[in-house]
Parts: sequence; structure tokens; C-alpha cells
Amino acid sequence: MSVFVARLVDIQVVRAEALTADSVGNRSVDQTVYGSRGGIVTEGGVVLAESVMRYDITVSPKNVGKFTRAIDGSDKRATVTVAQASAELGAVTGQSGDAIQLIISDALADNPKSDFAYITKQVDVDALRAINKLDIPWLYPRTNPSRVYPNGAVAGNIVGFVSGEGKAQAGLEIGQDACLASENGTETYQKGADGVRIPGSSNTTKEAVDGGDVVTSIDSDLQFFVQQTLAARAQETGAAWGTAVVQDAKTGKLLAVADYPSVDPNNVGGTSDPDDRGSRAFTESFEPGSTLKALTAASVLDAGVADLNTTVLAPYRYLPSNGANINDSHQHPDQQMTMSDVLVDSSNTGMSKFGEMLTAKQRYDYLTKFGVGTSTRAGFPREDGGILHPYQEWDAQTAYATMFGQGLTTTALQVASIYQTIANDGVRMPVQLVEGCRHADGTTTGQPDTTGTRVLSEKSANETSEVLEMVYNNSWVSNVWNIPGYRVAAKTGTAQMPNGRGGYSKGYLVSVSGFAPADDPEYVVSVSLADPVKLNSSAAPAPVFQEVMSQVLKKYRAVPSGDPAPDLPTSR
Repeated sequence: MSVFVARLVDIQVVRAEALTADSVGNRSVDQTVYGSRGGIVTEGGVVLAESVMRYDITVSPKNVGKFTRAIDGSDKRATVTVAQASAELGAVTGQSGDAIQLIISDALADNPKSDFAYITKQVDVDALRAINKLDIPWLYPRTNPSRVYPNGAVAGNIVGFVSGEGKAQAGLEIGQDACLASENGTETYQKGADGVRIPGSSNTTKEAVDGGDVVTSIDSDLQFFVQQTLAARAQETGAAWGTAVVQDAKTGKLLAVADYPSVDPNNVGGTSDPDDRGSRAFTESFEPGSTLKALTAASVLDAGVADLNTTVLAPYRYLPSNGANINDSHQHPDQQMTMSDVLVDSSNTGMSKFGEMLTAKQRYDYLTKFGVGTSTRAGFPREDGGILHPYQEWDAQTAYATMFGQGLTTTALQVASIYQTIANDGVRMPVQLVEGCRHADGTTTGQPDTTGTRVLSEKSANETSEVLEMVYNNSWVSNVWNIPGYRVAAKTGTAQMPNGRGGYSKGYLVSVSGFAPADDPEYVVSVSLADPVKLNSSAAPAPVFQEVMSQVLKKYRAVPSGDPAPDLPTSR
């Protein structure tokens, strides 16, 4: 009796707390409580990416056995065998009963005391409800957040995607991960000897924290239209890839950024080439070609070294004293050309004659003020800043080539930004894609800087706009990109593509950039097609520009132009 009493005191008094803790520990289960990853939405509230709860169905193999359950809600109970329960479960999950029993038997073969195995993963809430109705005591649903993209490939190249484990992989998903990421919590519950959760034993030890929503400037309806239009033309012309950008001229907001080929984040594997899963509009820089002549013209006019009446003698081939060798795309006699003539004919030699009125440093300074050589900082990951070497490093050919869009590279976003600056009376607005991070409490952080920077005087910007209107009205593609009722300012471009070995390939990147209504610019559209083998000229992207700009003006109910376009001086 003395030994018994001593032992009892030891258990109930001396070691009571420790033994109780060990007992609780043996039946205590920690379970992750998932925070919800934030969504990616448009400014108008359309959801481009969101998290939904899915459920993994797990089993405790060691506790699998026959059980009883109520018959149709009555007090009577019926015995359910393992085979019957497995067949019922399989009817919901799409598995055979034999397959489910094999999962259980395999787990027990590996470990006779096995307490965990997956039956299936990521079933939706309807399937979970059906499984719960089966009232199988040895099944345990576990929450598993899943990422879905309700609009599929619409803005897919911008939105990006996550891995099967929920890790951000591309696009805004990774670029804005600091806003979107959630923080998981922990819940503890007690289980009985049969492995079943003891009711009322749950205790939250760490609260889960949901991620914030990334608000973008994208218009989902317009994005869909631009993607469809770009894809149709790219396929028609056999282009390797293409981009189309729509930007608000007064705010710098991106309303649509389309890429071809596109990617559906719900089915990333459906886009086989990894290069097609991102947005080349942000990450692929190229020699812009003649669309950059608008920048050179604006720089010359702004510096006051020439005006709209100034003429230069433009030969077919120009051999300046520094040793450069420049020629136009077609043979022609020496011609007296105004600035309008040079841009309408897209003369490299004429633009060189105007461009050399500025020093190399002056031209470099204008290029940098327009944003060439610097990423737009719009919030997209791995954005390419393009290539602009310091003017001190320019060789003889580069010193002239940079006047007409060669010897440097830009992205589609940078080209759009150049035209936005001209359209906005010479004030360059920050390119905006992300409006900010919206938190659960309604507050928004991370709003972009909306302060504009003056690059040109209002007078020189407006004069450049008028020159671009002359191009629109008199270009060889004027009948292709005509938009009745509106004044439009635009320029085409054709540039050779690199071959990856330090030289040029036989392919060309052809583009069109412009804005409308030119008398009060509101929208910029820039389109590029890479190597359209069936129509390797600016006639390839011109219809896309026309269709997209027409849709933009119609969608946002832009007021038609009243006054006619100016008729600037020419030497013809």
C-alpha cells in the first residue's frame, strides 16, 4: 500500500503537469490555416487573378474499417464496409473503389501504423460537400488554396502565373508578390484514439493574414479586343511575335498591353515556348527604326536650330565628314526637304541633315529625357531598359544611326511613352500599370508617382504633332490606317532584327505608333510585328493600329475632330 500511495502521489502530484502535457501532445494535432493570396484586378473591378479554396482529401489508413451511419436521418444505423465506402467516395472523386483501397493498403504496407495518405487533391467545394455527406469517419479534408484566372488568356502575359505549389513565377504575380503574398496561420486540435477530431478542442495559435489586391490600369474589355486584333493580323502575316500598347496620353496609364503569342495562366503548359509566356512589350527591346524619327524631329524643333520652314538637301546616299555611310530605302535624286517631307518620305539622309544640327550631347540628353535607355518602372518584373550607349562611345555610324532609330534599342512601352510625351504638350508622364496595393481594411499603398516631367516646350511638341499629322495624311499607308472623323498623328517604322551573332537577320520588325485625336490628344497606340514573312513592311501593323485606335475612340466616346489637319510647308 505504501508503494502504491507513493506511486499515486508521484503521478498525480509530482509529475502531473509533465504527464498531462505528454498526453495532450500525443493527441494534439497542428494544422495550417491558409491565408488567401490577394487578387489582381482592373481599375474597374474585373478580377484577373484570384485565390479560391480547394480541398485535399486525406485518410488515416490505420483507422480504416467498417463503420455505422444513420439511415436517411433516422435513429436507425447501417453498417458500411470499406469496399462500399471506397466505391461511394470514388463516385465523387472520379476514382474507382479499388484504386482508393489500393492507396490505403499501400500506405499500410509501408507503415502498419500509417496515419496519413492522400486520396485526392484540390477538389472543389461541391465535391467536398458530397464527400462530407458520406460521413466516412477516417477521411480528413485539408484546405488547399488554389489560383484561378477567370478571364483566361486576357492579360495573361501581364498577370503571370504561379506554380502548383503556389509560388509566384511570372508577370505581376511575381513583380507584385510583396503585395499579394499571404501569411499562413496555425490551428491546434485534439484527436481521440480513433483519430477523429474531438469537438470543441480547436485552438488558433497563429492568425492567418490575407494578401492585398493589386489594382491595375488595364481595361479588360479593351485588352480582349486588342489581343484578338493583334493575334489575327500576326497569324495572317506570319509574324513571329507582336505587341500592341494603348496608353492614356494625359495620365500615362496603360489601358491595354497585348502580346502575341499569349498565355492562359490556367494552362501555362499550353504555351510551349517559355519566351511566349511573358510580356515582350516590357521585356524585349529592339531597334525601333523610323518611329524614332519623331523624337529627333521634336528635339531639333525644341532646340530652335530649325523650324517647319527649314529645308535640307537630302541625297539618296549621304557621306558625312566623320566617315559614316547613310542611305535611304529607295533611289532618288537630291531633294530639298522640309521636316514634313523628311518624315512623310521617312528619309534617313534628310533626318541626318536635320539631326546633325544638334551636338551628340544634345541629342543624347533628349533621348534620355524621353526615357530611352531606362526602364519605365511601371511595376512589371525584369523590364528591359533598352540600350543607349553614352554619346562619348558612339562611333561614326552610331552618331548618325541614332537619329533614325538604329544604334540603340527600345521596348514597345518606351516607344509608346515617346509618343505620349509629344501628345501631352511635351510633358512625359510616368508609365502606369499598377495603381497600388489595396488592403483588406480598404487602404491603398504603393501608389505610383504621377508627376509629369517637361521634355519639350508646348510649341515644339505641337509642331511635331502637326508634322506627324502630315505623315498620317500623306504616307503610303494612308488608305490603310484612315479613321474617318478624327485627326490622327502617326509614324511607321521598319528596322532590321538581330541574328543573335552581332549582325542582322533577313527579318524586319515593322511598327506603327501614333495618337488621336491629334487636335486634343487623348490616346496613344503603338503596334509592332516581328518578322511578318508574308508582308514584311509597315503595311502589316497599320491595320491593327487602325482597328485598335478606332475601337479606343469609340469605346471612350472621344469627340470627333472639328478643324481640319494643318497643311504644313513642303518643298514639293
